[in-house]
Amino acid sequence: MGSMNPVVPVKFFEGEKWMVLTGLLGLLLAGICAVWVILNGGPVAPNGDVLKAVSFDAALGIFLLTTAAITPFAAMGTKSIKIFRRSSILITLFCYFAETAQNFRGVNPRFVENGTPFDNIVSALFSLAAFLLVLNYLIFAVHFFRRKAYVQHAVLIVGIRYSMIAVMFSFAAGIWISINQGRFTGLHGNIIWLHGLGFHALQAVPFAAWLAERKSLNTLNRHTFVHLTGIAYVLGLVAIGWQTYLGYSIFHLSVVSLLAICSFLIALVPVVIMLRQSKSAAKVRIYNH
Repeated sequence: MGSMNPVVPVKFFEGEKWMVLTGLLGLLLAGICAVWVILNGGPVAPNGDVLKAVSFDAALGIFLLTTAAITPFAAMGTKSIKIFRRSSILITLFCYFAETAQNFRGVNPRFVENGTPFDNIVSALFSLAAFLLVLNYLIFAVHFFRRKAYVQHAVLIVGIRYSMIAVMFSFAAGIWISINQGRFTGLHGNIIWLHGLGFHALQAVPFAAWLAERKSLNTLNRHTFVHLTGIAYVLGLVAIGWQTYLGYSIFHLSVVSLLAICSFLIALVPVVIMLRQSKSAAKVRIYNH
């Protein structure tokens, strides 16, 4: 009897041309803003800062590109994936506009001070867009925890599951920044580190899973490597979040910061091992040739 869930061959980015183009637009906008900053400086009176648009547009563009890469593996229905794709693109385009245009106009797009009615409307819509992005991604993340996705690409899906948990930490940090009315907390705490590193799990952990799928390892070792990377990465985020909550910089030496450092180093171990295996295998092929 055949399998009830035959493996469906899919590729990274498959069918996500428009999401990819929208992500690349963010990198283009970041590049344009970076040129402006080089020529004119970042601050724009009274409260704008084009340098913030550089980092925001680049980060959001990379986030969408990574999302486009893993979307084909979510095993979503045709209707669901269309809704997710279109909503993600629309939300992203508005966020590009709000962050870039408002900073060029000298307005902080999130926390408006003495702004015009237009500025207040954009700020309110920016907050709404952030909420919709979180909600949209929560629905998206659920698909990776379903059996349908797992049976198709088990090792990769395990890695993506951990990255989705990490992304939830990033979203929580973003909400924390909004409630806190800024990224700084306590004496030296900076929430933006938790916010950013959580999103980078979307590249780090699935990459480890991708490597594991291609190695001559047994199934147990493949899953072990991915679990080790994922658990260590998430534990590192928890440590950074706690250090920040206490009001300390992540560079402040403490038991918690040492735990964070050790966790991220442990997360790197499987990747280093697998890359070294690849290098050794390549040398053997060259030698035999």
